[in-house]
Amino acid sequence: MARPRFRRTRGALAVAAALSLALTGCGGDSGSDEGGEAATAPGPDAITEPIEIEFWHSMKEKNELAIKAMVDDFKKANPKITVKPVFKGDYDQMIVAYKQAVQQGATPPLVQIYDIGSRFMYDAQQVVPMYKFIEADKFDQNANIEPNIASYYSIKGKLWSMPFNSSAPLLYMNADAVRKAGLDPDKPPATLDEIAEWAKKLTIKEGGTVKQYGFNAALYGWFVEQLMAQDNTEYCDNGNGRNGLATKVNFGTGAGVKFAQWLGDLVKQGYATNTGRPTDQAQNAFKTGTVALHLESTSALGGYTEAAKGKFELKTAPFPKPSADSSGGTIIGGASLWINAVGHTDAEKRAAWEFVKFANTPEQQGKWHAATGYVPVNPQATSNDDPNFQVAVTQLRAQKPSPATSGCLLGIMPEARKAAEVGLEQAVPAGAGQEPKTSAEQAMQAAADSLQQAIQKYNANVGQ
Repeated sequence: MARPRFRRTRGALAVAAALSLALTGCGGDSGSDEGGEAATAPGPDAITEPIEIEFWHSMKEKNELAIKAMVDDFKKANPKITVKPVFKGDYDQMIVAYKQAVQQGATPPLVQIYDIGSRFMYDAQQVVPMYKFIEADKFDQNANIEPNIASYYSIKGKLWSMPFNSSAPLLYMNADAVRKAGLDPDKPPATLDEIAEWAKKLTIKEGGTVKQYGFNAALYGWFVEQLMAQDNTEYCDNGNGRNGLATKVNFGTGAGVKFAQWLGDLVKQGYATNTGRPTDQAQNAFKTGTVALHLESTSALGGYTEAAKGKFELKTAPFPKPSADSSGGTIIGGASLWINAVGHTDAEKRAAWEFVKFANTPEQQGKWHAATGYVPVNPQATSNDDPNFQVAVTQLRAQKPSPATSGCLLGIMPEARKAAEVGLEQAVPAGAGQEPKTSAEQAMQAAADSLQQAIQKYNANVGQ
């Protein structure tokens, strides 16, 4: 649930990053209304006759079926409004399609954009900020949106998009393997150092061959973001980009370096396996029982539950903290819904809002959660009573929103995540007994420094 199981290719990320830099001229006068702070939220009387709107999304397979079911339910409750869901590819492909639509003056009334696309959407100045509909309709945000989820999509203290499919990071455990090692899965490791100690006890070698590794995680930049937030450290400067445009990223020091060094040491010592960036390879290692402890998002829970049946007991635990002193929390993942203003009539904007409100209701969030496994955005929705899932809900609600847990607002955030992964590749050796390409400090700092020119160019383009 941190993301669909789409492969984000280096090419797609590069294209998305390049497009995010080319924002000059995005704010437009091609439509019937202005976007951004100047946009207005039309009332219910804007819809006077039947209307159809397009809803661009990035959900596929069972998630796309869930969207179609939601659309059908909405039509029954709102016969004058037809919502046409249109799949536009994965999250990065969506950003490309959206930018092209902006240039052509042909954006859809409603679009789903992933978490790290928020700064791009804000700077593009195409949308009606969600808070304007919330204020106009006296929609109770506090009662209908989990505070820690709302904080991620808030800018200057106000909600700009509606959280839709949200997820959380977890520590996954093969409980049978844990017990065989004399450890208690009901008292899981809470820090990186504790995981390392467990990994050593969980690693099983036979005849010089590792039968079971103690730990594994994909070299995924999202984990760097999580651990920095857990350490109550802002990923980028200027209040995580919320007090002004971010001018640098901070993963070149602190928790980002600690994670790279920690993981590199475990791999070098033979207690963890390096499966690289692809999440599917890391997932397969855990599913097949060749790894005892594993980091992933709640998006993997359904697949892991099925894979574990008849093989081993699956248990989850809160995502680890860098150290016992860490006082932060985790960051949600997923995507949110944005209502476009430029080029759209009041009726289209109102119709989009009516669907957004409907999608947020406890009933629909309950259905959406049951069908997809995403964390219900609405705290009143009924959630899965699976104890493994409830760990994520408890983790989410136990923390207080802060700049660190709200995530970094950075126009080139997709590129930043990719750079962090490059740093991890340099710092984590390929296998046991091997040396990394460079030290963790050098690797992560070089990765952070590599973003400076792109950040400066982005900031110059948006001119804020």
